[in-house]
Amino acid sequence: MIYFIVNLKSKTGVSADTWNTVKGVMREEGITYRAFQTRYPGHAMALAEKISSLPGKEIQLVVVGGDGTVNEVLSGITDFSKVSLGIVPSGSGNDFAGGLGISKDPEVAIRRIISDRERSVIDLGSVTYDGATRPRYFGISSGVGLDAIVCKKALHSKQKAFLNRFGLGKLTYLLLTVETLFSMRTVRGRVSFDGEKSKRFDKLIFAAAMNLPSEGGGVPMAPDANPQDGHLTLCLAHDVSRFAAFFALPWLVLGKHDRLKCFYLRDFGSCLIRLEKPVTLHGDGEVLGEVKEILFEIHKGKLQLLHEIRA
Repeated sequence: MIYFIVNLKSKTGVSADTWNTVKGVMREEGITYRAFQTRYPGHAMALAEKISSLPGKEIQLVVVGGDGTVNEVLSGITDFSKVSLGIVPSGSGNDFAGGLGISKDPEVAIRRIISDRERSVIDLGSVTYDGATRPRYFGISSGVGLDAIVCKKALHSKQKAFLNRFGLGKLTYLLLTVETLFSMRTVRGRVSFDGEKSKRFDKLIFAAAMNLPSEGGGVPMAPDANPQDGHLTLCLAHDVSRFAAFFALPWLVLGKHDRLKCFYLRDFGSCLIRLEKPVTLHGDGEVLGEVKEILFEIHKGKLQLLHEIRA
């Protein structure tokens, strides 16, 4: 038995075609499955909690949706030791699937899930913040500042809905990034890695804890990040004027920003950030609130995939 959590509203409804393809392959292969469709924000989390709490030693769970749906599922799983996860991407960004080498072709993705004999185990990150009752897991990234504000704007962006119709949804993040860069306020903060003495950063634009190389539709914030190496990578932008930051964007998009003084990259197991005022926080693109204190942590080998990661 394979359980599916399906978000038919991801990528402005285009995922319905993806789900039809998946159902066709399952019927063709004669594999028993049960599918649950998400109905409202947070529903995927509730469904994942219900499915992962079922009796049995192993539960095979496949998500048909985008990065937001995957994040909800990760946050809803109650027992990672018995859940194996598969992804059939149908969102606009699909950074989680892309970072794991999962095909955008739904037929290729689902056939790989049901045919691979070897499986892979990957790390997950977690973020704990003001008002959180428990840590929130993330597969791609979690961050405060610019990237989180962009995620917040993208949730209600008419540009995104329009561009998704032409398969250009990723451009939304770039357009909103430029717009936000010139309108947001920077913040002063202190950052401590693995219990070390904290380091002060003035005019902090964003700080993103990366488990995979890219977020925001393919922006390589941490080009060398690897979800199997036992640590996260912080990418932080600071102490630079808005115009200089604008001209630094191409370096970021090309993954060459480590050459610029305004970017700070560091691997870590835990990272504590304290800010002078509340700033928007996201986890895998899902807005988590306005916070002043954030703790990022790595969870080694937390998630088992239903397929092998291939180079």
